[in-house]
Amino acid sequence: MKKTILTSFIAIISLAAFSQNEHANHNINAETKQDSTTPKKVLSPHTSAMAMVGDAHVHIDYSSPSVRNRMVFGGLVGYNTVWQAGAHKATWIETNKNLKIGGKTLPAGKYGFFLVPGKKEWKVMFNSKWDQHGKDEYSEAEDVLVTSVVVKTLDITQEVLTYKVNDNKNNKGVISLAWENSKIEIPFEVLVSKK
Repeated sequence: MKKTILTSFIAIISLAAFSQNEHANHNINAETKQDSTTPKKVLSPHTSAMAMVGDAHVHIDYSSPSVRNRMVFGGLVGYNTVWQAGAHKATWIETNKNLKIGGKTLPAGKYGFFLVPGKKEWKVMFNSKWDQHGKDEYSEAEDVLVTSVVVKTLDITQEVLTYKVNDNKNNKGVISLAWENSKIEIPFEVLVSKK
């Protein structure tokens, strides 16, 4: 009799332990499943900057990487090499009015936007082929307007690549880019058609 009670008692304890392990395994599997379905954080989110300057709507479309403790200019983005001015696909700029940039006319349209960073000066290129993946398809022969700007050093690190379009009134504006410790400004003027 004692042996039967003892055997039954051991069986009940074993069943309880088995049930507890199954419950724990179910929770682990549920957590693993939940983790695998949780969307990953996008490291270079797609974003845009735009503004009305006079009658011109200026729109910049780009993917915005972060510094993430890396050396960006002169490291991740080499000096004196073409850069797609963002991450992934090439950055593009669209204007519905002709703009005057660096003394030259950029006709209304949509353009691939490329840069060649330097230590003191950056080359700026507006390319007729706006839909490009990175810089692999870039061709200098397809540039519509090329100019250069002086690069400024920021006192505080700009973690996320950020473009802005600012209206300076009287049909004048500025396109700016800031990332890591560098900032460039590209002044422009909206060309008003004479009637």
